[in-house]
Amino acid sequence: MAVDPAFIAALPKAELHVHHVGSASPRIVSELARRHPGVVPSDPEELGRFFEFRDFAHFIEVYLAVVDLVRTPEDVRVLTYEVAREMATGQSLRYAELTCTPYTSVRPHEEGVGMPIEAYTEALEDARVAAERDFGLVLRWVYDIPGEAGLPAADATLDYALRHGGDGLVGFGLGGPEIGVPRPQFRPHFEAARAAGLRSVPHAGETTGPGTVWDALQELGAERIGHGTSAAQDPALLAHLAESGVPLEVCPSSNLATRAVARIEEHPLPRFVEAGVTVVIASDDPPMFGTTLNREYEIAVDLLGLDEEGVKELARTSVRASFAPDDVRRRLLAEIDAYAG
Repeated sequence: MAVDPAFIAALPKAELHVHHVGSASPRIVSELARRHPGVVPSDPEELGRFFEFRDFAHFIEVYLAVVDLVRTPEDVRVLTYEVAREMATGQSLRYAELTCTPYTSVRPHEEGVGMPIEAYTEALEDARVAAERDFGLVLRWVYDIPGEAGLPAADATLDYALRHGGDGLVGFGLGGPEIGVPRPQFRPHFEAARAAGLRSVPHAGETTGPGTVWDALQELGAERIGHGTSAAQDPALLAHLAESGVPLEVCPSSNLATRAVARIEEHPLPRFVEAGVTVVIASDDPPMFGTTLNREYEIAVDLLGLDEEGVKELARTSVRASFAPDDVRRRLLAEIDAYAG
């Protein structure tokens, strides 16, 4: 690699595609597991083995196990604050948009588990304020619909966003499986969210073809696309993305782990760049895929043949594509410009 990993690690950065629960490292999960024994191992060594990625089915198992550990407002605070600590201290993040799925924590479960949306939002906001005060990390939220839960989840998520979003909410998203979850059914929800000033950031084209990306653009008014991997298959779509400037949030390790890409050498990132598409490098569910944002930048360096200035431009692109307040964007861009490694 032409760029020293230490240069990347200390580079001030923004993260735009990273999931709230999916950011829980074994250290954080261990702390939550002690609060709720019996869900996952609390012993760090056992938990490390539990986290070792085997296949996508195992990822889902780990993800749902961590979801089951987030049961109370204090769990939300602990998770959010500790994720912020690791982002700021280990990866030099200055700004992050965390994709949160309140539906999975707020709705009542069979065992009676579930918290009021007001308590969920208050916990997020408490952690946000503390993270900025203690770590200098500015956090914002994207509330996303778990697509596999259908229209009831979409209705609830929209209600949460419109009535209980808190000061940190900036975007409205759609995650979960793409196959069997047509995007057009969520058009009214995205129209209402956008009318309220939220930005549209759905996942699309990770495990389905370019048609899903077109739907995200045309039906959901997407302003950024989560993944968009299959867009590389459609020259007209690439041209549209390049002309419109709608960025793709590219997460190479995630794409490899989920088999969206067979080998990292086949990743479409270079094709996106060659076509003039705006790309931001992101980490998705980093501990669960054994990666960090730093590592995703290292992969991008290898795929694109970047030098230090090219890496800094990647970082600038994420800031420009963010929904951060103007003063935060200006400050972070100036910090990147001044960075010399």
